[in-house]
Amino acid sequence: PAVPEFLGTMVLERDALEQQRRTALADWVSSPDNPLTARVMVNRIWHGHFGAGLVSTPNDFGLNGSLPSHPELLDWLARQWWDQSRWSMKWLHKQIVLSRTYRQSSSPRADALRIDTDAKWLWRYPRRRMESESIRDAMLSVSGRLNLKMHGRGFNLFDVRGGLSGFRPVENYRDEGLRRMVYAHKVRRAREAVFGAFDCPDAGQSAATRRVSTTPIQALNLFNSVFTLEQSEAFAQRVQSLAGEDIPSQIRTAYRLALARPASEDEVAEATPEVRDHGLAVLCRSL
Repeated sequence: PAVPEFLGTMVLERDALEQQRRTALADWVSSPDNPLTARVMVNRIWHGHFGAGLVSTPNDFGLNGSLPSHPELLDWLARQWWDQSRWSMKWLHKQIVLSRTYRQSSSPRADALRIDTDAKWLWRYPRRRMESESIRDAMLSVSGRLNLKMHGRGFNLFDVRGGLSGFRPVENYRDEGLRRMVYAHKVRRAREAVFGAFDCPDAGQSAATRRVSTTPIQALNLFNSVFTLEQSEAFAQRVQSLAGEDIPSQIRTAYRLALARPASEDEVAEATPEVRDHGLAVLCRSL
């Protein structure tokens, strides 16, 4: 039991027990003398916040992988992650999201676009399309129906578990089905009916990065799904409970809940006849 010589010198006795072998391997992987583990993990967490890692090939730090865009930053974060927190992911998330780099505006600048179109050098926060799970959870949160229960058995996206085919997507979710998407029981090679269009990876394989597309199917799935219609009705009920029957107040409340900003006077004027003639749920569905 050992590791390849080019990776180190960790060697055990030939008759070492299974538990000893596993412990030795775990200690070797997580040792502060092994810089790769921390650098890879820091890069993955950075990728989660910015949509791209400091190394753009998160599964390959070898000769075939990309060079880091900010090598000193990657090494500093990896070192600090060990020295300051002993592998605390909460600490690392906090360092990133409280940084000036993360808190930048995403607005473009003509001079910078000429030099760095993709914002690889992080002169602005990269604008990103939300992931499928975040879209669903945000809709449930805004409608007031999100179930924050933690742990336990996941809820079903399809009518059955097991088997190789014949999975019918669930359309009407209640109780457990309104939990966060991280608790969804996925089926290999089967896409969720509405949010599967948002490039959620096949559950049968590991995906270091997600393909990000913007297609008409995504908009049509969202606008016409039973899920959206149900959340629009729930959202409308929530707005009415907060704003009463005054239509301009309802519109302002809906905008603030859905978009986290005030509605402009033009938006209120445009939405008022729609809400009056077709109901508040129509506005909620659009938002």
